[in-house]
Amino acid sequence: MVFIVHLSDFHVGSISFQEDLLLKSIDSVNSMDPDVTIVTGDLTENGYYLEMEQVAEYLEIIKSPLMVVPGNHDARHVGDQCFREIIRERYGTIENIGDLKIMGLDSSEPDLNYGKVGRAQQAWMEQQLEDASQNGMHKIIALHHHIIPVPRTGRERNVLSDAGDILYSIIEKNADVVLSGHKHVPHVWMVQNTAFATAGTVSSLKLRGKDPASFNTINIDDDYIEILLNTADGITRRLVKYENRCR
Repeated sequence: MVFIVHLSDFHVGSISFQEDLLLKSIDSVNSMDPDVTIVTGDLTENGYYLEMEQVAEYLEIIKSPLMVVPGNHDARHVGDQCFREIIRERYGTIENIGDLKIMGLDSSEPDLNYGKVGRAQQAWMEQQLEDASQNGMHKIIALHHHIIPVPRTGRERNVLSDAGDILYSIIEKNADVVLSGHKHVPHVWMVQNTAFATAGTVSSLKLRGKDPASFNTINIDDDYIEILLNTADGITRRLVKYENRCR
């Protein structure tokens, strides 16, 4: 069994950032003892160097292995360069956790809100997915921008400019789960055998309606893949559970 935590949208530096929510969530994550924690962008509000340094201190508290990718807010004010210096490379893989391969993509564009993966990363992703399939591994993709529109988020904008191409590659290459953030609304779409799961914001008050801050967890066992929503008010509920085709 593999257990994954999915955090997103810290927004450190924003007036809506709530440090107590983030620290409480990190304590919960550490108590869960996940195999890996994935963070899908917008760690900062403005991409400033000092914000990145503060984020690095929070990430240091997380005890599990980390996959972190940038969001559109992290690419502001030369933040794309700061991210690489202070946090880590903007895309890459983790593949030493059981039979799991995680591919992190950088969907951010400097000083722009919309996203783009681009042809080079797309080709890289396709090769990584093929390699994982040949080795019988579960395939997880993480990026900031959602690929499929998210309900209850108003007028659709700031999506990937190459969403159709990326979606085609993901389905064609049989990814198991695609994790994203950006919209601050947790939701799961099932497209064929792939779950597209967006996370809410874990530590910001940029929330819709009565939605609380939250993060997702993913359980992968021999029979099923299950994605759960964990809210700041202590409630956990299932978002989706589906058959594990790699069993």
